[in-house]
Amino acid sequence: QVQLVESGGGSVQPGGSLRLSCAVSSSFFSMYSMAWYRQPPGKQRELVAAISSGGLTNYADSVKGRFIISRDNAKKTLYLQMNSLKPEDTAVYYCKANWVSEYWGQGTQVTVSS
Repeated sequence: QVQLVESGGGSVQPGGSLRLSCAVSSSFFSMYSMAWYRQPPGKQRELVAAISSGGLTNYADSVKGRFIISRDNAKKTLYLQMNSLKPEDTAVYYCKANWVSEYWGQGTQVTVSS
């Protein structure tokens, strides 16, 4: 069973930055398409950013220019660099791995508030 463990969440003031990490327990990490999702309070889960096994990226319009998704295949880790954070970025952030099957992490809370 593949496990995904997110870390790096926390509380930050508007305009601040955070970097989320997602460690994946699979030797086939480089084969996975990876993505970050988030679920704001009282709302549905939504795609934030995705990166293919080949490194192609795409972003939700709401985070373009502020967030950067990346991966380190040697460390089997996915990252999300979040800059210029806004209160509306407050959510539980989840990573997802997809290859033969789909796997989700347990989520990490990000709170943006003054």
